[in-house]
Amino acid sequence: MNSCELVTFITATACAISNCCDKDEIAMLSAIFSQLGDTLATMLTHDEICNKEE
Repeated sequence: MNSCELVTFITATACAISNCCDKDEIAMLSAIFSQLGDTLATMLTHDEICNKEE
């Protein structure tokens, strides 16, 4: 999947979620996915830093 296909998929997914969920559910999903992304970035960064020190 190239980058244009990826962002198209993400946009379509967001549209589908917005059509089937209420505002509270959308807010909760948004917070969950934001935290997921932040946590994954933290884990990757931690691994990169720790592996450089070894």
